[in-house]
Amino acid sequence: MRKNYRKTLTACYLGFITQAICANFAPLLFLKFHHDLGIPLGKIALIPMVFFFTQLLVDVFCAYVVDLIGYRQCVIVSEIASGLGLAGLAVLPGLLPDPFIGILICVFLYAIGSGLIEVLVSPIVEACPFEHKDAVMSLLHSFYCWGWVGVTLLSTLFFALFSLDQWRILACLWALIPLYNIFNFAVCPIERLTEEGKGMSVGSLFRVPLFWLAVLLMVCAGASELSMAQWASAYVEAALGFSKAVGDLIGPCLFAVTMGVSRALYGKFGQKLNLETTMTASAVLCVGCYLLASLAAAPVLGLIGCVCCGFSVGLMWPGTISLVSPRLKNGGTALFAMLAMAGDLGGTCGPSLVGAVTQHAGDRLQAGVLAGVVFPLILLVVLICLRRKTAADEQP
Repeated sequence: MRKNYRKTLTACYLGFITQAICANFAPLLFLKFHHDLGIPLGKIALIPMVFFFTQLLVDVFCAYVVDLIGYRQCVIVSEIASGLGLAGLAVLPGLLPDPFIGILICVFLYAIGSGLIEVLVSPIVEACPFEHKDAVMSLLHSFYCWGWVGVTLLSTLFFALFSLDQWRILACLWALIPLYNIFNFAVCPIERLTEEGKGMSVGSLFRVPLFWLAVLLMVCAGASELSMAQWASAYVEAALGFSKAVGDLIGPCLFAVTMGVSRALYGKFGQKLNLETTMTASAVLCVGCYLLASLAAAPVLGLIGCVCCGFSVGLMWPGTISLVSPRLKNGGTALFAMLAMAGDLGGTCGPSLVGAVTQHAGDRLQAGVLAGVVFPLILLVVLICLRRKTAADEQP
């Protein structure tokens, strides 16, 4: 009987949509948590920290354990944890004496799910017998962007129709997506990237120079993406004078749309393009976007640089995976887990650098964004080195 890998692809699409829900739903409720549950804003700032730190721990865990447990079992756990964490937001804060502890438990739960999705979905698709896998991988990662846009727009619409007080119902509705996806992952065909026992260990990867180049690419990809994405709302406020609520809606949404469009376009036309060349062009565009956003005298030009940056970074994360995985065929789960950890590390360090420089420069956001240009610049240099190495290897 012929295996239907389209079912696998559908399950993985929903997996990335689940990750987008986990990452972007709770931030829409931060002020609600503050006003209704009496949680200080200083404590609320710990919520994203717990989320991303948990993802980092899961990345490391996956490098050592997933091959022993199995992909199917682990990816099903990812959907269970995500669903329970999201649904728990509606219940647990009201059951515990301290609502903040209830929220953190739920965040920890769905961060486990999100981290597992981040590590497992890409190698599951990579192991499927699709042609033009770099294009398939790019299209796959675009679903995180569409999930990001969807959770923001649909949540905003829900709150407009039924009021923000009904957020607990919406949390349960979002939880239905990962809970439904348990069935998809339970029945779809899942192949192994490497034969049992043949995948490289973390220690073996550390001895491969290409692996360290890949780690550097992923750190810079994560930093280039999130350094701008997390400040997109502030740019809308500063550039066009909108309120914070409108800024939260327009800035991140436009960034996510342009990022998703770039991934979808490469997914459709990628077989006609050279991946290294396209990524190099994207890095050049990203440098230009950072410079435009930080140096433009006209606020609207700064906004254009901020939004177009989403298009320039779209290919970086999935493109790095597609560049490296064929070169390290036995990298297995350890490779994907370490790359995910490197991307998360960049996504943590990049926005922190922008924020620190902004504060040091007297709250001048442009100065912080200008400092962030270092990440696409490093990424560009590494890509040029890889292109030269590839050209040298291809010479007779």
